[in-house]
This record gives sequence, structure tokens and C-alpha cells, in this order.
Amino acid sequence: MTLDLDALYIDLHRHPELSFQETRTAGVVTKHLAALGIEFEEGIGKTGVAGVIRNPWSSSGESGEGPVVWLRADMDALPVPEQTGLDYASTARGTDPSGLDVPVMHACGHDMHITSLLGALERLLATKDEWSGTIVAVFQPAEEYGAGSQAMIADGVLDRFPRPDIVLGQHVTPLPAGTIGVRSGTQMAASDGLTVTLLGRGGHGSRPHSTIDPVVMAAATVMRLQTIVSREVDPRDVAVVTVGSIHAGLKNNIIPAEAKLELSLRYPDDEARARILEKVERVVRAEAQASGAEEPPVIAIDHSLPPTINDADATGRLTAAFDRAFGEGTVIDPGMFTGSEDVSWFARDAGAPLVFWFWGGVDPQKYADAVAAGTVERDIPTNHSPFFAPVLQPTLDNGVANLVVAAREFLGARAGA
Repeated sequence: MTLDLDALYIDLHRHPELSFQETRTAGVVTKHLAALGIEFEEGIGKTGVAGVIRNPWSSSGESGEGPVVWLRADMDALPVPEQTGLDYASTARGTDPSGLDVPVMHACGHDMHITSLLGALERLLATKDEWSGTIVAVFQPAEEYGAGSQAMIADGVLDRFPRPDIVLGQHVTPLPAGTIGVRSGTQMAASDGLTVTLLGRGGHGSRPHSTIDPVVMAAATVMRLQTIVSREVDPRDVAVVTVGSIHAGLKNNIIPAEAKLELSLRYPDDEARARILEKVERVVRAEAQASGAEEPPVIAIDHSLPPTINDADATGRLTAAFDRAFGEGTVIDPGMFTGSEDVSWFARDAGAPLVFWFWGGVDPQKYADAVAAGTVERDIPTNHSPFFAPVLQPTLDNGVANLVVAAREFLGARAGA
């Protein structure tokens, strides 16, 4: 079987699904794994899929010895209305955890990740006489919630499949196509998602003096939170405090009883995490007290993600392999990304090294023109933008090739290969 990867990508892009709802997507994955003759299990961590290719050292095919390489792709999409103008743009809708009907889009490129991994598996199967070992392909749900890898681990994926000697993964990003970004050490930031509930006293909009207005409390809190990074963090350090969501009230003449803020915090390490969390809590409680709140605010951590840390030795090996395969200058150090990932849980829980890299999905000429004009931030859409859409080719071919080169670098070579 030869996969039509362009058609597969377009199909996935047209049919995105929210976190832990990736049932159709998982079905597409299992259909293609079955067609390739790859053994798999589905429904791991609710909607996750894992497939395994065993290519042992021995000619008998019984030993199963050799390196175990895990290749991971995430599957979920985002509640974003697509505005790319593509012929295959998503018009899908879904229901978010709060029960709201929302537009759904692959605004982070996970459709590209899935397709690249399936294409890489097909190519690795076609060259089994050249390598030895075991490949575990992990199609993970709910990366956008920061919960999918732990859900699969809790469901026994590390026990039911060969444990990794190394975990590898990649992410499409707004770099020029043909560029690979990877660095040893901290590649992506740690993060926490918080929900802050500010408790006031509701009443009639015409009698604000008889209420404790949580909307005003929320506004003051949002503004004060922005001073944490600008006034309390060394400018040489990395930290992000973002309030991504505010919810309060249902009608213009009713002062509500509470307001909710949803925060995204980013930092490079656990020490910085402790400092930023303390400062956020201090600001939230102080603003509630300043507003005369009769009850303290409720601060809940919805999820926590560790930093994505690339193993130095493995990263050096892989960088050299990419240079040999694609030419010197292909690999750049992109610096630490303040975005976060949950891929590292697989490596951490298995006690295995991790290498996670980025590959470019922007037309090189378009990117060069934006650099020359000083308009990269305006003209090159980033992940999570409604305008984000990797150029299909050569991005897809590059994604497949990256995974093949990476897997083979850490698998064993057969004699004479």
C-alpha cells in the first residue's frame, strides 16, 4: 500500500476534533495502521492509539531485541474559527468541556504531525532490511489540554508496549520550510493553567454601592497581573503571565456575584515556577481584599506541564544526522520556546532521553520577504492563529523525512545496510 499523504492531510484538516474527542481522527489512524500491517491498540487514554513495528536483530524474528524508539504525534485541534481561505478549510464545529458549541480548526498543525508520522512508518516498513529494533508510534490525544500523555500513561501505555530507549517528536512551526529548529537543554517552557474565581456580591446595576463588583475586581486584577513580568522579573529571565479568558455576568443591568479568569503561566524551570505562582496568588488575593471582598478568591491549577528538556547527547547525535541528511545549515538553534508541551511525560516516566524539534512550514520566499520588510510578526501567522496553515509541500515531505532520519539514527543498522 502507498499512502496518498496529501489527501490524508487534507482530510484530517477538514475534520478536526477537540481534545479527548478525536474519535474520527483515531479511526483514520487505525485504518492506515491496519492497511500497513502494523499491530496497534486503540482507546488508550480514551482516544489515543499506539502501534508497534518489531524488527528484531535475529533472523528468526523471535527475539525482539534492539533499540526501542518511540515516535509521537498529537492529534487534537483547537476551538478556533478557520480564516485561512484554503479550499480545504475546516467548517467543523464541536462542543467544548463547558457545553458550548464552538468552531474547530487544526490551528496548531497536529494534522501535519499525524500525517508525517504515518508517512514515516510506511517508509520505515519499506526499509526494514536496513535497520533493527522496535518502533512504537504514539498518536496522542489532548495535547492542547496538557493531559493526553498522562492519560495514556495512566492507561498503561508504558507497560503494554516496549518501553522506550528514546522518545522523539516534532512540531511544525512558522519557520521557513526546509529549516529544523532544535537545541539541547530546555527547548520549551514549563506551564500552568489556572482558573481564578473572584467572589463578590451581586445586585442591581443601578445600585453598585450595595454590591461588591467582581467585574471591577477582575479588571483591576488583570491589570495588576501584567506588572509581575514587567516589574518583578529580571528582564534577562523568561516568564509569561497571560489572562486568556474572563467570564462574568449575563445582563448589562445585573452586577454578578463572581467573575472567573483563566490564566496561562510560563517559565523555564521549577524555581521560576514557584516564584511566579507566589506572585500571582499575592496579586489576586490583594486585589480581592482591596475591593472589599467578603470571601477569598479561589485559585485552582487546572494543569501543570514540565519544561521540555532535550537530552544533550541525543540532541547532538540527531543534529549531526540531520546535517548529514539535509545539508549543513538546515538545523538552527531557535532558542527556548515559551510554548509548552506534554510529550516529555513519556520520557520522564520511562526514564528515557527526549529529543523534540521544530520544522518549518512557511514558504521560504514569503518568510524572506517578511524578514526584509520587518513584518514577520504581522505577515507570518503563528500556531493557534485562525490564519495558521503550513504550506502543504514541502512541509509534509520534510516532516516524513525528519522522522525517518531521526528514527534510524537511534535504531540499529543491519549488517550490510
